[in-house]
Amino acid sequence: MPNAPASTSAAAPASLIDSRHAAWRLLTTLGLVVLGNSSMYVVSVVLPAVQTEFGVGRAYASLPYTLMMVCLGLGGLWTGRLADRHGLMPVLCVGAVGVFGGFVWAGLSGSIWVFGLAHALMGLIGSSATFAPLIADTALWWNRRRGIAVAICASGNYIAGAVWPPIVQYGIETIGWRHTYLWMGLVCGLGMLALAQRMRQRAPLVSLAPASSVVPPGTVAAAPVDRSRPFGLRPLHAQLLLCVAGVACCVAMAMPQVHIVAYCTDLGFGAARGAEMLSLMLACGIVSRLVSGVICDRIGGVRTLLLGSALQGVGLVLFLPFDGLVPLYVISAMFGLFQGGIVPAYAIIVREYFAPQEAGARVGAVIMATLLGMALGGWMSGWVFDVTGSYQAAFLNGMAWNVLNLSIVGWLYWRVRHHGVVAGGPVRMGAV
Repeated sequence: MPNAPASTSAAAPASLIDSRHAAWRLLTTLGLVVLGNSSMYVVSVVLPAVQTEFGVGRAYASLPYTLMMVCLGLGGLWTGRLADRHGLMPVLCVGAVGVFGGFVWAGLSGSIWVFGLAHALMGLIGSSATFAPLIADTALWWNRRRGIAVAICASGNYIAGAVWPPIVQYGIETIGWRHTYLWMGLVCGLGMLALAQRMRQRAPLVSLAPASSVVPPGTVAAAPVDRSRPFGLRPLHAQLLLCVAGVACCVAMAMPQVHIVAYCTDLGFGAARGAEMLSLMLACGIVSRLVSGVICDRIGGVRTLLLGSALQGVGLVLFLPFDGLVPLYVISAMFGLFQGGIVPAYAIIVREYFAPQEAGARVGAVIMATLLGMALGGWMSGWVFDVTGSYQAAFLNGMAWNVLNLSIVGWLYWRVRHHGVVAGGPVRMGAV
């Protein structure tokens, strides 16, 4: 590729894939995801304070989150294509500027609309640079342990959710949410800019070799895969199905993640307890993503997604009959354990069934759909609350969307089982 550095072109794929260099790169990637995705969870923590200061309803207070997630999804499609073409480092540097500028602008905002536009900026050119492009890039640096590598990368999103809410809640209580936002811009923006310098090298699987050319020791090559017909469907149709599934699962996921702080405030437990539950939920999501990565390496992306979707539905059901403080802590932890592996599974599915040269754009499209689902779910839950005065109907709405996701993924799994569709990548000796 003309845009790849000379050192990358001269290297052999086998010396880079699954290598120590790939492991160090994965660690850098994890740091970038933690810093770049901070705003996704910070905005949920400041929701009660922002609602009070600007004097708006719950739906309007949820709007900044919705704008940010919509723009994050659209930005992921754009940054994924740019990363495919020009490499990650330029995209990450622009993202660092977007995160810094977005936090500072939000901290100086004078209305809910300006506050929302600042988060839209962070999503469009900030956080988007550190999610879909990095997940797609990670999948190309690993073969034998692709599932766990992608899970580690994606867990940075939940590490951000576990680390930042209590820090931001402390900042709100001590120096106010505006000064907290200014400090977040400095820490996250400068940190991303420093780590971006370590991401110059292009992925060897794209710049050097076809997807099926590297087969690790202890494996045999899979049967030739017709990647022009993923799941036996036209690529556009398969992509659309995955995107609809992504929207549906994340509308369901957004209800607890976006509104748990406000929910606890309404129940009289206070915003601090809600922030703790959000951190607990996302900390358990880290464990879930890592375990799901191991599972994904053994059973593949489709079955892992099907399992995660079913368990997420169970978690949503548990929120309906229990609203005590201790039960909510327990259910928040369980929900994190149930749904953490869902989003990374989409990247694995794309890597298994679609051409790797299109990984950035296709993963970006599916991740865009999941983020649009989070945006829609965050706003819709606030709107349902405003209409009904209760979060019970919002939980039921999330369950309905989860059923839609489960239906699509179940149908894709049926095609895999009954139409002889085989995923790409290596197959271990003795694997069924």
